[in-house]
Amino acid sequence: MDTTKRYERLLERYRNGDLERRTFLGLLGAAGITAGLTGGPFKALRGHALAAKPDEVRFDGWGGVVSEAFREYAFAPYTEATGIEVVDGTFGGADEYLARVQSGQPGEYNLAHLSGVFDYARYHNQGLSSTLNEDNIPNLDNVIPRLVDVFRAITDGNLSAVPYDYGTTGIAYNRKHISDDEIQEKGASILVDPEYKDRIGGWSEWKTRIWYAALQSDQDPNDIQDMEAVWEKVRENRDLLLKYWESGAELMSLLAEEEIYVTEGWSGRIRALQDQGHDIGYYDPPGGLGWQECIFVLKGSPMEACEELLNFMLEPEVAIAVAEGQFYPPALDPQKVELGEVVPTLPAFDPSGTLENLNFFDPTYWNGNEDDWSQTFSRVQRGY
Repeated sequence: MDTTKRYERLLERYRNGDLERRTFLGLLGAAGITAGLTGGPFKALRGHALAAKPDEVRFDGWGGVVSEAFREYAFAPYTEATGIEVVDGTFGGADEYLARVQSGQPGEYNLAHLSGVFDYARYHNQGLSSTLNEDNIPNLDNVIPRLVDVFRAITDGNLSAVPYDYGTTGIAYNRKHISDDEIQEKGASILVDPEYKDRIGGWSEWKTRIWYAALQSDQDPNDIQDMEAVWEKVRENRDLLLKYWESGAELMSLLAEEEIYVTEGWSGRIRALQDQGHDIGYYDPPGGLGWQECIFVLKGSPMEACEELLNFMLEPEVAIAVAEGQFYPPALDPQKVELGEVVPTLPAFDPSGTLENLNFFDPTYWNGNEDDWSQTFSRVQRGY
């Protein structure tokens, strides 16, 4: 059987429901090793496999279940199809990663799983952006338009990244100790409730701390009028915390081990805990925080190889598998792409593809206040 027919047979079986997604991708990888595929997600990859290309590209992301999903469903099949190794690094936060890039050599870092339009604008303003050749990324046509347009507005109509997933930062709580009714009654203010002193957690990221403090002081996080009231709420939260958590893995551990009962948390990480059998509730309070993540290509990277990887990762079969693995909806437009049975059940999923119910950081507003607010939070975090 020639390789084109082999791929078409596998794809037909998968679409008919005769193969699970994991089995399908595993067989794709095997076929790519043994003979080389010429159709479907591998069409463009195999067509250029013998051209002069780097031996590897570097990808840095958030670790934990997110990185595991990327490795299994995107990087391994891509490497098997192209021979290009994806060197997979992790970071705990965007500030930490930016410091690494700024101290590194040009071209040392290639692709990054960045969070939000805020980071896209910040990296561009630091002179770290590239310009993607969109002809090499035809699957970009399947992405939710709103997620793409906000990036174009920052980089003069061009793109330095592709949107990849989205989610929310809501309230995660242990139902053994906090009821659904209590969460809905108190909302964001439960994070400054003295009743739960030393059982509260919080992400040590200045933007999230300020956003939730704005909600707790009854203000619009994208138009704060009383910054002193915000800092007071940040201090109240700090004094009630067991600790600030630094990563998604630490967030999950604190909740799973019942060291904390309540914290703001990332929707996908909380879904992962729920699927593991933990009785953790999740609630997006009014004014709660939505975000999108992109895969950003840094200046000086091998562009053709990076564009091929981006296009492969946006292939519906691959993007959906990653989404199911990391528990965040893909950036694919549900009005254009059939997303299967699991994705519509994920927290924050919007079947309309408009994302009109989510609140996002205003990048101009938050970038304009970054120096002042991040430095002030650093002092508050230390106890001042």
